[in-house]
Order: sequence, then C-alpha cells, then structure tokens
Amino acid sequence: MIRAIPTSHLHPSLLKTDLHLQASAITTPSTNHTILRHRTSYDNGSSSRLVRRSSNQTAVEAASSSIESDSAPNVVRKFYDGINRRDLASVEDLIALNCIYEDLIFSQPFVGRKAILDFFKQFIDSISTDLQFAVDDISEGDTTAIGVIWHLEWKGKPFPFSRGCSFYRLDVVNGQRQIVFGRDAVEPAIKPGEAALGAIRGVTWLLQNFPFLADRF
Repeated sequence: MIRAIPTSHLHPSLLKTDLHLQASAITTPSTNHTILRHRTSYDNGSSSRLVRRSSNQTAVEAASSSIESDSAPNVVRKFYDGINRRDLASVEDLIALNCIYEDLIFSQPFVGRKAILDFFKQFIDSISTDLQFAVDDISEGDTTAIGVIWHLEWKGKPFPFSRGCSFYRLDVVNGQRQIVFGRDAVEPAIKPGEAALGAIRGVTWLLQNFPFLADRF
C-alpha cells in the first residue's frame, strides 16, 4: 500500500533553491586527465557532475603562468646582473638566437646570440671586476618593450662618462621571454655642446642642397 505524504508537511526551507557550487579535483589513474567534480548543494539534497579537463590545457596554463612570472623588466634585470657577475652562461638563455644588439659607439650592430655573447666577453675581460652596471630606473608595465637608465660604478662610486640609456624589445620564444633587440646609447666623453647644433645645421644644409648624399649615410 502506498501512502502519500501531504505537501503541507514539507517545511518551506526545503523548497528553496539555495545553490552552493563546490569543486574538488580528482585524478583518474587510467587516463592522463584531471577531473573536476562540481557539486550543487540544496537544502534537501545534492547532485554532482564531472567535468573532464585535459592535461594539455593544464600544461598550457602552467606555461603561461611561468611566462607571466618572468616579466620583461625581470629579464632585463637578470641580464645586467649576469654581466655584473661575469656569468655569461646565465645570460645566454635571456638572448634570442637571432637577437640584434646595437651599441651606438660601433658602426655595425651585433647580430645573433653568439656575436653578442662574444662582444660582452671582450667587454668584461677588458674591465675590472670592480666596475659594475647600476640601474637607475627601468620601465614597468610593458611585456614587450623596456627602457633602462643606467651608469657604471667603480667600487660603488660613479665612473666618469659612463651614463647611458638602453632600449630592449622582448618576445616569447619557445615558451621563454627573451631579448630580441637591444640598443645602447652611452654618454660621450667629449661634449660638444652648442657646437653640435652647428654641426646639425651644416648637415641639414648639405642634405637640402644635395639630397643624394642621404643615400650615403
């Protein structure tokens, strides 16, 4: 015999759909997937459903998190730190294989990781270990372009004619943020002052009267 339960005996709270979403992760041993269990709780019971999450998605999210944690300013700071410690091995992976580096006191840029590392090896071999880069300021908030103001110090004291500014462009290469372009502009030892303005006026006059000369620069 089936006995009916009067609906008037049900408490109103049992009829409320107060939903609470709970999630717990479980891993299936037979498959390379992560299973998320989403549980919807009611006052009068509960139900659950399984959502399959692929290992590829998890790996991509982990790699993305790693790239974000190694920000562009941090990569540039590591670059200067490696040069200061004379540790080119730590600098190598910060430079892209096809990186272009311009030091404006040289007539030609250094192209490729090997050429750049060779240049910095010559640089650190020719100076005292007491001579260090000191970063005065570095731009933040951009993941691809970084500006740096720096100077050289010898035993903690400013080195003469050593102030400079640099620009770096970075990109993510094979899951790692690397320097793909750099340019250094260093303080000149000889400061022409207003004479430089005269030189600029003279060159401008030449170009205006002999425009073909522009192709020779």
